[in-house]
Formats: sequence, C-alpha cells, structure tokens
Amino acid sequence: MLLKNLLSATLLLAATAATAQNRHEYLLDSNWKFSKGDVPNAAKPDFADAKWQTVSVPHDWAITGPFDGNNDLQVVKIEQNQEQKATQKSGRTGGLPFIGTGWYRRKLAVPGFGSGQRAVLVFDGAMSDPHVFVNGKEAGHWAYGYNSFSLDITSLLKPGDGNVLAVRLQNQSEASRWYPGAGLYRNVHLVVTDDVHIPVWGTYLTTPEITATQAKVTLKTTVETPGGKPQPLRLDTEIRDAAGKVVATTSTELTNGLTFEQNLTVPQPKLWSPETPVLYTASSKLYAGKVLKDAYKTTFGIRSFKFEKGVGFSLNGQPRKFKGVCNHHDLGPLGAAINTAALRRQLTLLKDLGCDAIRTSHNMPAPELVALCDEMGMMLMVESFDEWKAPKVKNGYSQYFDEWSEKDLVNMVHHYRNNASVIMWSIGNEVPDQSNANGPIIAKRLQDIVHREDPTRPVTMGLDRFDDDFKYGIAAVLDIPGFNYKPHRYPEALAKLPQGFLLGSETASTVSSRGVYKFPVEKAKQKQYPDNQSSSYDLEACVWSQTPDEEFAAQDDIPNVMGEFVWTGFDYLGEPTPYDEKWPSHSSYFGILDLAGMPKDRYYLYRARWNTAKPTLHILPHWTWPGREGQTTPVFAYTSYPSAELFVNGQSQGRQTKGPSTEPQSRYRLMWKDVKYAPGSIKVVAYDAQGKAVATEEVKTAGVPHHIKLVADRTALTADGKDLAFITARVEDKDGNLCPDAAHSLSFAVSGAGSFRAIGNGDATSLEPFQKPQMRVFQGQLVAIVQAGDKGGAVQVKANSTGLQAGTITLQTKAR
Repeated sequence: MLLKNLLSATLLLAATAATAQNRHEYLLDSNWKFSKGDVPNAAKPDFADAKWQTVSVPHDWAITGPFDGNNDLQVVKIEQNQEQKATQKSGRTGGLPFIGTGWYRRKLAVPGFGSGQRAVLVFDGAMSDPHVFVNGKEAGHWAYGYNSFSLDITSLLKPGDGNVLAVRLQNQSEASRWYPGAGLYRNVHLVVTDDVHIPVWGTYLTTPEITATQAKVTLKTTVETPGGKPQPLRLDTEIRDAAGKVVATTSTELTNGLTFEQNLTVPQPKLWSPETPVLYTASSKLYAGKVLKDAYKTTFGIRSFKFEKGVGFSLNGQPRKFKGVCNHHDLGPLGAAINTAALRRQLTLLKDLGCDAIRTSHNMPAPELVALCDEMGMMLMVESFDEWKAPKVKNGYSQYFDEWSEKDLVNMVHHYRNNASVIMWSIGNEVPDQSNANGPIIAKRLQDIVHREDPTRPVTMGLDRFDDDFKYGIAAVLDIPGFNYKPHRYPEALAKLPQGFLLGSETASTVSSRGVYKFPVEKAKQKQYPDNQSSSYDLEACVWSQTPDEEFAAQDDIPNVMGEFVWTGFDYLGEPTPYDEKWPSHSSYFGILDLAGMPKDRYYLYRARWNTAKPTLHILPHWTWPGREGQTTPVFAYTSYPSAELFVNGQSQGRQTKGPSTEPQSRYRLMWKDVKYAPGSIKVVAYDAQGKAVATEEVKTAGVPHHIKLVADRTALTADGKDLAFITARVEDKDGNLCPDAAHSLSFAVSGAGSFRAIGNGDATSLEPFQKPQMRVFQGQLVAIVQAGDKGGAVQVKANSTGLQAGTITLQTKAR
C-alpha cells in the first residue's frame, strides 16, 4: 500500500510539473521612488529614499513643467529648414525642464526565486542613458533612450524580498530636435523563468507561403540553457485563430544547437490587413522530458506584401498606396509617458480619418503602439535613427552611432519582426551623411544588418537632400527610396532610380492652428502673425514644404509613387515652426489634429480623400466675425462629393465642382473665394456624381456664450487605475452653437471612481500647466483627461466657469 501511494504521489508530481507555468512576468509599475538630480549613493540598497516622491511608471518627470523659454535654448542653424545662419531657438524642445539627472528606486520582490531560475529586466524605453543597479551593483546600461533592452540580473539577486532596483537616467542639453521626455517613460518588466528557457524576443515567425486554402507558418525558437550547452528538449506548438480555436499543431525534438525550426500549416487563412486585422497566436511549450521548462506566446498575422517595379506596393495581392502619417512619441498633455488608452484614442481618430499607416518618427516605438496597430489595423514603418555619424544637434545620437547602431538595430528588429503591422524598417531620417561618399556605405551596412535579422521586410529612410542623394548614390542603395517634401521632383527621381518606385516618406508640413483664420486668404511660406498662430485655411506651409494638395496631385498623376506619410498626424511638443525663434510657442503646428487630439480643418481635407467607406462634408471657417461685416471672408468645403453649392443666409453663392486645374487646390477643395461676411449662417449642399443633392452642412453665427457642454470619447472605462476618458469641453451659446472666440477659463472637479489626470487646449502658445484642473479654452474648446480608479463605480465630471452654466457628465468604470 505504501509503495502504491508513493507511485501515485510521484505520478501526481510529474503531472503537476508537466503543466506548471514556469514563466512569470511582472509589470513593475507601482511604488517607485523618484528624485530629480544626481544623488550620491542612490544606488545603494540601504539608501534612505522615504522623502523621495512616490510615482507610478510610466513616468515623465519633465511634463509637469513649468514652461520656460530658457529651457534648452539652442543657438543652431537648422539645415533641414534651409536656414543660412544660426539663430536662437527658444521652444525647439518644448520649453520643458527635461535636462539633467533623475533617479528611480523600488523594492524588487521576486517570489519563490531560487536555484535553477533566471531573472531578466526588460525596459521598453528609458529617457535617457539608463544605468541599472540591483542591490547596489550595476546590472548594465543602454545608451539610446528610445530603444527597448533587457538585462539578466540573476547573479545580483538575493533570496527573499529584500532586493532593491535603482535606475539612473541623464538627459543632456541640445540632445534633441523635439521634446524627448524624461525618465522611465515606458514600462519596466521583470521576467522570471527556468534556467532552460526561451529568451526575450526568442521567436521569429514568418509566413513564407500563402494561398486561399492554406498558409505555411515557419517558427524559429531560440532556447537558452546553463552554459549554452545543448540538451534533449522538445517544443510543442499550437496555433490558435482569433476565436481561440486550435488550427495547427506540431511537436519537435531539439537535435542540433539551441534553435528549433517548426513548420505548420494553417487551413483557410484569414488575412491581416488594415481593413481586416485578423490575428493568430502561436503558443509554444518547452519540455525536458515530461518537465515543462517554459511557455511562450507569439502573436502574428498572415499577410503578404510586395514592392515591385512597375506596380509599387501591394498587400495580399492588391495594389494600394500608403495613406500614412508621421507621429512623434509624446501624447500631448500626458507627455512622453506611455498610456494604452491614449494611444487607442489616437488610432481611433486616425482610422476614422482613413489613415492606414504610421511612421514612428524618428525612433523606435513603444510596444503598446505596435500591439494596437496589429489589433486595430494600421501598417507601420518602424524607424530607428535621426542621426548617423554627422550630428544635427550637439549631443544627439551621433555620439553613440559607432558603438551602438548595430545593437540598436538588432534589438529593434528582434522586438517587432513578428508583428503583422510592421511592413518596413527605416534606418534614418534626413541624416547629413547623405551629402558625402560615406553615406551610401553606412546605409548599406545598416540595411545589411536589418536584412540579416529579418530578410522578409524592406528597408527605407527619409531622404531630403535630393541632388546629393543621386550624386553620392544613397537613393540607389535602399530597398525603398523615400523622399521628404519632393513631389515636384518625383518624375526626375523615377527616371534615375533602379528600383522603379518611390515613397513620399515625409510630406506636406502644412501649418495651422485649430479654429484660427487669417485674412487675406492666400498661399504663403513661413508666414508669421503677432499672435503666434497659423491660419486654418490650410494654405500656409514651410519654406521646404507644401500644402497637402501638391502632394495629392503628385500621388495621383505619377505612376509608381506608393503613397505618403504626412508630417504630422498629431501636433507634438517642440519644433514650433514657423515660430521656433518666438516664445511662447513651444509645440508644433504641423498636426492634422492638435496637441489635445482635436481635429483641425485639415483633418477633413485628408478624410475626404482617404476615408472611402464614409462620406465627408466639412465647411470652414466659423461664421462669427463681429466687425467683418461686408468684408471678403472665403468659404471652403472639404468633401468626398464632387460638387457642392454654398448658401449665405439662404442666398446661393454658386456651385463649385472639383476638377482638373493648374491650381492643385481646385482639384481637392471647393472654394468660394469672394464671399462677403454677413451674420447668420452658411450652408453647403453637396451633390453626388449624378447631380443629386445628398448631404448638407451648416454653420451659424454664435450668440453670447451660455453654457459648457462636455462630450466624452468613451463613457465606459476599465477600473485598472490607468484607463482614460478624453472629455471635450465646448463653450456654446443657448442654441448649442460653438462660440469660436470664447476664451473662458474652465475649472474641473472629478469625483467618484476616477480622478483628474491632465488637460490641454491645443494652443501652441499656452503656458498653463497640463496637470492643474483648470485652463482657458482655445477657440472655444479644450480637452480634459479623466483617469479610472482601481475600483468600479460612477465618475462624475463637472466643468465650471464664471458666467456660464456648468457642464456635467457621468462615466462608469468596471472591474476587469
């Protein structure tokens, strides 16, 4: 009987071991202590940090300000902007105090950690030059603040919960051309595994053959063992579809080396595209005999794409052009601290725009963005560097390039080469190295590194020195030649390029301020006004750039131009061109949406062209112009319909039709240039191709500001302490018309199961802090951001302002 019981116990233990989960991943997001400044001995385990600030990570130490034009003053000649001499730039990096050293510390509990296990820290990004210490000893460091990296800390850990993790970060002055953020602005993870395990980014999955009936999936899985010694191991892998159904399985014995290669077949594959973002999951279990050593999941999509001479880009066999935007990494009022809800809102707005691609300008993205692009259907150009060997700023990436560029590219590619959304890699943006003979040599070296790590995707970069790109030959080296702001030279480029196609890697750089209109209405370059704003008639650009329409015409008229990536999708902190020498401007004017994520008029110009699933009809400007009575006030319509008729107070101003013209604007906009302002209303009636009236849009003259209206992007939140709602506050008259000249200061009170997080009004000149629950509306509007608590319940939001009826809205939070 004793023997029988012992055998039963032994079998039970074996079964338990075979199904045990030996991989534990912890998100290190809470209970961090933070201090600004270089604190002596801060890495020591017994350092007294009780008086330090307690923060959650992701955390941006500089976004709280205050704004100051003396923060990171740069005296520089910006060659990309065709400047001829150096001048003082006051808001180039956002006017925020990101320069200097910061320390983060926290206790590091590793439950049950002991012999035969490995512990690895994964940093999604740390700004910048992070040095990581465990129990007072340096575990390692990484130079580039935008890249993800991992560190094995096994040898530095002590048994029990008495471990201490410390991170030192330092931002240099003149290290960036935009606001870089500061601190542990992306997530930090602890991964604990068996000492026989699949390492960080240890799988590489490709879909080399796809037909309507089946897709071949090749999965290469790397294994790490003590001392790197091969041992008998088995990898069982199953592929599940989006509904969780198992559609393919395989089991492989490790016979040579430490890499498994498995081939599986998925029947009737559902293809990933921006319109159908279907995802599969490969789940692998690593065994030594019957003992489960590790379990690892790889999410992927099944899709094929080509870049072909004479055809251009095709996805799943269908030719298409990229309808893309360039985005910097900051989230406006939230700063650089990553937040999934904020990213999801951005992608939701871009999807409604009809956008299908993002260029991660000019650096590696956050993994949350890439995962959302997989899930929501957004193609990605993942970019690496803004500098190579030749500097643009005094302390930019050029100081690290020789030592770190290969390491950075390898990490970037390994991190994201399984993601369905990633279509191409970019090795640089507007690097000065284009203008010497060494440029093509560097480009080929970088491209070869990327090809070595991922032969399945092409390499591009943003070229801006057109003549030098052909003189020295860098354009011919790239898989995909990408040109910034050169639509007028596309025919010349195509005649010279061996590839037979090109990409608008950065386009337009039109500038505008949401809801601001300037007169007279005329095309202009580098136009400045006393109020530091730009006109939302969308006719103002930079000396090197164009309005959207010039790029539209080139894309439509010239074969083998494969689409565009507009500069930019959203306004961002820093680079306040054309006011980079004129404080208090400290954020960009380039965005299709403003810094708070509110659409500018230009949003609808692009939507009319890009969103083919839904109609667009939008008219501008607003119609509240006291003092302009009888003066010329042009009216534009951005619409997907071919023609429309304008009525001012019921009187027809004629019908306009889009069509061929020497003026690109007349091809893509409907414009009534001689309208005289009279209070009342403007109404546009749109007609389809058969001449039938199918849609109307009306704007009325606003009366006296009467009340605040609150509109949330979503009213149901997850009670995880991180989810966000973005609430647009509008100052309206008694009839619900937006008061476009309103500049009231609104105060917010948030109660219940949530809290106030941040606020923004989209005004590039506003110096009010993002963190206080009050701010002036800009052109009648602002956005308040509310954060869910960690318990379910109702969240009440109220906005007050002197002389206005308060606005209220209720949100609901639910536990997972």
